[in-house]
This record gives sequence, C-alpha cells and structure tokens, in this order.
Amino acid sequence: MGKYGIAAKHAVMLVAEGLDKNPRSAWEKVILKDFQDSKSSQDKNCPKSTFLALCEAGLVQGIVAGSYTGSVKNKKYALNAVGHLKTNPELVADENKLWMLAIEGKDIKENSQMDVVITLWSEGLIKR
Repeated sequence: MGKYGIAAKHAVMLVAEGLDKNPRSAWEKVILKDFQDSKSSQDKNCPKSTFLALCEAGLVQGIVAGSYTGSVKNKKYALNAVGHLKTNPELVADENKLWMLAIEGKDIKENSQMDVVITLWSEGLIKR
C-alpha cells in the first residue's frame, strides 16, 4: 500500500463516517493532512483523478455515483484496471501487469494510479 492508496482509503473513510459528503473534498482534506510538507505531492493529479473516477462510476463502497472528475484518461485507466481485477483478481499482486492492461499496452508512465486502485481493491472498498 503506497501513500496515495492510503490517502484514497482515508478519503473513503471520511465519507463513510459522515465527516464529508463529497469524495473530492474528502480527498483534498486527506491530502492536505497526509502531505502537509509537500506541495508537489498535494498537487499530484493522477491519483486524485483515479480516485474520483472510481467514485464517479459508483464503484467505491459507501460513495454515491456522481460527477466528480473531468479526467478522461485516468478514468479510462481506472475502469480498465477494475475490469481486469474483476475477471482476474490475482492481478492485484502485479501492479506493473495491471497497469499495462489498464493502458492497453501503450507507452505511458504509471503515476500512482494503480496504487489507488490496488489499495481500494485490497481493502474491499471497490464493489465487485
């Protein structure tokens, strides 16, 4: 579990516990707290877009589907990854392979997107 996966898990917990109703603002609160010493980590968009895309699609336990992100690419990668995990859950142990499947073999550098997906999947926070 990486730092952005942990942040995603904490954001889900904020919403589940009723401390925040919106996954976007829950993410922002967690990121500001968890990464208080790193503005660049706070501003990192790929894990945030991935988290919000999963929420938007109604895939995250306890979060209502809605309009949370304008991301197209990270949303596609996140949904592809979850689709592959649903058909082959063993991929949770191979982040690189899952990423390659999510991006359909293109030459794109992973930027903590799979950390978010794998952590939420491993914690049972993605609807199966």
